[in-house]
Amino acid sequence: MKMLTVALLSAIAGPAWAQSHAHAHTDAAPAAAPAAADHSKMDHSKMDHSNMDHSAMDQSTMDHGGVDHPQMDHSTMDHAAMGHGTAPVAPREPIPEVTDADRAAAFPPINHDAMEHAPNVHSLLLINRLEHWDGQHGTGQAWEAGGWVGGNINRLWVRSEGERSGGRTESSDLEVLYGRSVSPWWDVLVGVKQDFRPADSRTWAAFGIQGLAPYKFETSATAYVGKGGQLAATMEVEYELLLTNRLILQPLVEATLAARDEPEHGMGAGLNKVEAGLRLRYEFSRRFAPYIGVSHERLFGDTADYHQAAGEHTRDTRWVAGVRVWF
Repeated sequence: MKMLTVALLSAIAGPAWAQSHAHAHTDAAPAAAPAAADHSKMDHSKMDHSNMDHSAMDQSTMDHGGVDHPQMDHSTMDHAAMGHGTAPVAPREPIPEVTDADRAAAFPPINHDAMEHAPNVHSLLLINRLEHWDGQHGTGQAWEAGGWVGGNINRLWVRSEGERSGGRTESSDLEVLYGRSVSPWWDVLVGVKQDFRPADSRTWAAFGIQGLAPYKFETSATAYVGKGGQLAATMEVEYELLLTNRLILQPLVEATLAARDEPEHGMGAGLNKVEAGLRLRYEFSRRFAPYIGVSHERLFGDTADYHQAAGEHTRDTRWVAGVRVWF
């Protein structure tokens, strides 16, 4: 009977003890963490940041990635209060005021009467070839010179060339031409040419052009109209190849032509003569340059026949040595 009573009490007390134990464990469990605040939905414009203690904030743990800096209005922010410092409003050393002495030193008076202006008239004389030659059929001398006087557009040109052999002048001429610049590199020429020979002389009207062709070829072409309607022409091309700043190789080709035969002057129709030369000069200065070289001349057509009939040679190769100067 006693044992039955104890069993009934235990059965009644079991559920109550279990419920009480469960409530004890529920009351002892830690409180749930509060939900994280969604700052993207917060209206920061109404928050008083001036009273916030930023020094106590751990900036290293703050996530600035979500801050939209382009949308922030920096014009209303007090950067001075944020500790960024202020720019100086005045230089540390005041700039002195400009005085009359400073102005006089910066802008001195100009004496226009003492200024040297470039002259309106210029001049140049170039002796391109002044040489002694030794050929297969004798020795002799030759020259070629030219010069001008005037301005940048209008000039008076003088040209001359000739040759001596055996102590006598074989040929010589003098040209006086008016030249006008038609481009930065070309001049048009018109004037007269006078031939001087031991036996006779001739006067020609001259028309030509000269200048610097592409690739720096110095080029001249002149047509002549003589007595009786004779037409002749001379073309010359030179080039300067700089081996060094002072050592210069100068090839040259010159050709003469005529429209009609003139046996009395030893001139045939067509191509009369071609001269090709190669001269190597050394410029001790730009104004003075000795040179050595080789030259070859050849007559063609009826001109060769006329000279051959007179006992003269129709071709010759010459060694030359001379000087090139200009003033």
